[in-house]
Amino acid sequence: MSTDDELDEIRKRRLAEIQRQQAQHQQSDVQSAYQQEQARAEMDAQKQAILRQILTPEARERLTALKMSRPAYVEQIEMQLISLAQGGRLPSQIDDEKLKTLLMKMQPKKRKTSITRV
Repeated sequence: MSTDDELDEIRKRRLAEIQRQQAQHQQSDVQSAYQQEQARAEMDAQKQAILRQILTPEARERLTALKMSRPAYVEQIEMQLISLAQGGRLPSQIDDEKLKTLLMKMQPKKRKTSITRV
């Protein structure tokens, strides 16, 4: 066997080993992503269950509609509502009117800009 043949054989083995390692790495990445997605889905399901308990159907509809235009804002509000409920600071279920009031209070103040011509 010549040195060229030996080198080719070594290259083939090394290539096969690298491919095996990459396949294992990709498989572990897929499993990790799947586990993260499952955890995220489970957390979302728990959050929705809590929101169902503390909000009336009309209030949930309002939040869902608002979520389409301002998802980060609604996420923040949902987390605050959940923390209030878990802390026992919500005396009763929040209806649509209470939610509207809460949204108005939590909304950032708008600046009034005026342009005057000289």
